[in-house]
Amino acid sequence: MASFAMGKQEEMLVRRITEIYECVSKLPALSPSKEVNELLTELVNICIPVIAIDVAKLTSEVQAMRSELIVLCGEAEGLMESHYSDLLASYDNPLHHLTIFPYYSNYLKLSLLEYTLLTRHVASPPGRVAFVGSGPLPLTSVVLAKQHMPAAEFHNYDLDPTANDRASRLLRGDADMAARMAFHTADVLSVTHELRGFDVVFLAALVGIGHDEKVQVIEHLARHMAPGAILVVRSAHSARAFLYPVVEPADLRGFEVLSIHHPGDEVINSVIVSRKPQGGHAPGAAAVMRPCKCCEMMQGFHHFGHGSMMEDVALEELPS
Repeated sequence: MASFAMGKQEEMLVRRITEIYECVSKLPALSPSKEVNELLTELVNICIPVIAIDVAKLTSEVQAMRSELIVLCGEAEGLMESHYSDLLASYDNPLHHLTIFPYYSNYLKLSLLEYTLLTRHVASPPGRVAFVGSGPLPLTSVVLAKQHMPAAEFHNYDLDPTANDRASRLLRGDADMAARMAFHTADVLSVTHELRGFDVVFLAALVGIGHDEKVQVIEHLARHMAPGAILVVRSAHSARAFLYPVVEPADLRGFEVLSIHHPGDEVINSVIVSRKPQGGHAPGAAAVMRPCKCCEMMQGFHHFGHGSMMEDVALEELPS
C-alpha cells in the first residue's frame, strides 16, 4: 500500500508540474509580474517537500518537459535578479538594502551551509575564491565575503557583460567590498591558468544545464584548478530536480568527493564539496568517493541552528 500511495503522490506531482510548465511556456515574457510570480512560487512550493522521486527514471516525455522547465526557470530567475539588482542600484549603498530581494534569507542559509561544509575540509580560511556563474545579483559572493570570509578576495565569472555591470554597481558605497570583489566577463571554458590561483571554486547550479555541458565544465575545472583546491558544486535532489540540474557524485571526474548534503528546508540546492587531489588526478578520471564517518554527520549544523532541517548523506549510503 505504501508504494502504491507513493506512486500516486509522484503521479499527482508530475501532473501539476506539467500543468505549470504548460502555463509558463505560453507566457509572452518571464520578467517579474503577478502571473509569473504566482506560477513560479507555486512550482517552488510543490517541489520543496522531500518526496522520494528519481527524475532519471521518469518517462522520456517528462524528462524533456523537465529540461525545458529548468531553462524557463533559469531565464525567469535571471530576469528577476536583474530587476532587483537595478532596484538596489538606486540606493547610495546598495548592500545595505539586500533584504528587499524576496529570497535573500534563502541565500543567507545556503551561504552558511556552504561555508560550514567548506570549513570541515580546509585547514585555513581561503584567500582567493572564484564563483562561476555569478549573475547580476551575486548574493552568494556578497554574503560569503561580508559575513564568513572577511579577508578573502572574490572573483566572479559570468558570460553576460550586462550581468557583471549590474553586479559591480552594487558595491558602490562599500570600499572594502569593492576592493575585494572582481567581475570577469568570460566563458569558464576559456579560463585556464587563472583557475590555478583559487583556493575554492563555486559552480552555480545553472552553469551547464545539460548533463554533457555540466560534465564538460567540471572536467575543465579538474584540468586547470590547483591540486588541493576545493570545488563546491550546486545540485538538486528529488522533486527539486525539476527546478535545477542534478549533479551526481560520479560526474565529478578528477575530484575527490568529500561531502554531499541535501537540504530539507526551503534551501533548494543540494551541495557537493569536492577536492582536486594533491597527486593531480588525470582530467576525466573517475570521481573518488572519500568514505564518510558517522561522527562527521551534521554535528556542526546543530551549533549553527540548522539541526534536523538539513540532511547529510553518507557517501557509502548513496544508491548505486
